[in-house]
Amino acid sequence: MGSLPALPPSRERAGREPREGTTNVGRDRLYRTEAIVLKRSDMGEADRLLTVYTPGRGKLRLLAKGVRKIASRKAGHVELFLHAEFQVAQGHTWDIVTQAETLHAFRALREDLWRTGYASYCAELLDRFAEEEEENRPLFDLALATLKRLDQESDLALVVRYFELHLLALAGYQPELFHCPVCRNLLQPVVNYWAPAEGGALCPRDGESRAGAEPLSLNALKVLRFLQTREWETCRRLSLSKGLHAELESTLQRTIVYVLERNLKSVAFLHTLRRQLAALGNGYQSAARAA
Repeated sequence: MGSLPALPPSRERAGREPREGTTNVGRDRLYRTEAIVLKRSDMGEADRLLTVYTPGRGKLRLLAKGVRKIASRKAGHVELFLHAEFQVAQGHTWDIVTQAETLHAFRALREDLWRTGYASYCAELLDRFAEEEEENRPLFDLALATLKRLDQESDLALVVRYFELHLLALAGYQPELFHCPVCRNLLQPVVNYWAPAEGGALCPRDGESRAGAEPLSLNALKVLRFLQTREWETCRRLSLSKGLHAELESTLQRTIVYVLERNLKSVAFLHTLRRQLAALGNGYQSAARAA
């Protein structure tokens, strides 16, 4: 009989050896890492538990002690959506942030409601797809680039569709957009079908009879292919109609919900915000177009 598999690092925390790149200072085991702050929750009277994503250690949960105190020097460096550098001490339950320095503040992501909503959605999406302490440097790079784009670009929906498609690919769920997953024939330039359970776009013959498959317009398929195979600097030049934006959003949302087997809280917030802006009338049309 083979040997039993080792416990994952999170379960070996009490007696684990220092990770690669750590430095011992006295009894503390320290390491430094870049991190994107995805989520936070209050702990005790003055602490916060952070969920962060890092380039070399994947998703981590870190305790930031005392950051809710007025005099805390770390408070401004552990805000949501920040890109920061942390010094961290390994602990028994959670590793502890001992120093923090902001690298990119992304101020607009906290000052503009639409940008806040989309940043929250991307952070929640990354949190759901990412595994604890599983390195994925390309995913970190994608997340960081997406926050920069949400901070600067005007077509926020296009930024998010690009992020969704490439996140799915990096997480192992890349949608099939060129060949029917059922018959493997090349998809023709006609109205095809989208079936999350089958992994992407189906040809008309297989899609018409497939439960859960819905029509996918030719324009939507073309844009999905373009976003999947081009760099962002090329994709950002696209100008899409409101109807096409809505179809792309619905299409990718169906796949994400199928993979995760749950709805995301931030999606409901974005839908509510969109309805409220639409109800307010022409004075907010520019904001609605950006969404």
